[in-house]
Amino acid sequence: MFIVSDYPLAIVFCFITMLCWGSWGNTQKLAGKTWRYELFYWDYVIGVLLLSLIFAFTLGSMGENGRGFLEDLGQAKWGNIGSAFLGGVIFNAANILLSTAIAIAGMAVAFPVGIGLALVLGVIINYIGSQKGDPLFLFLGVGLVTIAIIINAFAYKKASSGKQKVSTKGILVSILAGVLMSFFYRFVARSMDLENFVNPAAGMMTPYTAVVIFSLGVFISNFLFNSVLMKRPISGKPTNYKVYFKGKLSIHLVGVLGGVIWGIGNSLNLIAAGKAGAAISYGLGQGATLVAALWGVFIWKEFKNAPKGTNRLLTIMFVLFVLGIISIIYAGQ
Repeated sequence: MFIVSDYPLAIVFCFITMLCWGSWGNTQKLAGKTWRYELFYWDYVIGVLLLSLIFAFTLGSMGENGRGFLEDLGQAKWGNIGSAFLGGVIFNAANILLSTAIAIAGMAVAFPVGIGLALVLGVIINYIGSQKGDPLFLFLGVGLVTIAIIINAFAYKKASSGKQKVSTKGILVSILAGVLMSFFYRFVARSMDLENFVNPAAGMMTPYTAVVIFSLGVFISNFLFNSVLMKRPISGKPTNYKVYFKGKLSIHLVGVLGGVIWGIGNSLNLIAAGKAGAAISYGLGQGATLVAALWGVFIWKEFKNAPKGTNRLLTIMFVLFVLGIISIIYAGQ
C-alpha cells in the first residue's frame, strides 16, 4: 500500500485535507438552490463511502509495504473495527448538524464556529491519546485559532446589527456540531497502528481499512439520523424519500461530488497521521475553517450587507488562523 515516508509530504497531505474539508460545503450551497440539505446529505454520504472503497482497492492494495486492504480487513480485531465504526457514527451525527448550520447560518459562520471548536477540542483529545509533537507550539497554534473563533463571533454579532439577519439557532447548532466533531477522529486513530504503517501490529488496521469501516459507520447510521431529520427537520418543512428518488441525476451527482471531495481529504489526513501524529494531522486538516470562511466571504458574499468594520474583524480572524496553522506545523518538526 502507499505510505507517507516523510514529514513534509505528510504536511502536503494535510493541506490537501484542509482544502477538501473546507470546500465540500460549496456543493451543498450549489444543490441548496433547488434541493433540501437532508436530500443532498444522502448523496454526500454515498460519495464518502465510494471514495473510501476506491482508495482501499487502489492505493491501499498496491505496492509491497504494509498489508493489502482485504488481508488487513481479515485480520483486524473486532474491537478496532468497532472503534472505527463508532467514529463514523459520531462524525455523521456531527456533520448532519454542521450541514444544518450551513443551511441556517451560512459557511462563513458554521465552519469557523463549528469546525473551529472541533479543532480546539479535537487537538487536545488526540494529543492526550497520542502525544506526538511539541506541545508548546501545538497548543500555541490552538490558542491562536481559539482567538480567531472569538473574533469571528464578534464579526457575526456586528453583522447581525446591520441589514443581514442572523439566527441564534445557527450558532447553537454549530457549537453542538463542533463538540461532537472533536471526538470522531480519536476513535478512528485508535483503530490503527500509528507508529508503524509498514508492519502494523496484529489486529490493528491500516488507514485505508479504517477509513472504509469509518465510512460504513457514516452510511449505516445515516438511515437513522437523516431519516429522523427528514421527518422532523431543525429548519424548514419535512421531506421524504419519494422526493429524493425523483431528483435529477445531475443534482444527485453534486452531492456525491461533495462526499468524494471530503473523502479524499479524510483518507489523506489519516495516511499522513503516521508521520505527523494524530493531533497535528487532525489540527491542520481542521484548518478547513479558514478555507470555508474564505469561500463564504469572497465567493458567496455572506457578509455582503454587514456594517463598516466587519471586514477588519474578518481580516484579523484570517491572520490569526494562518499564524495558528503555522505554529501547529512547526510543532511537528
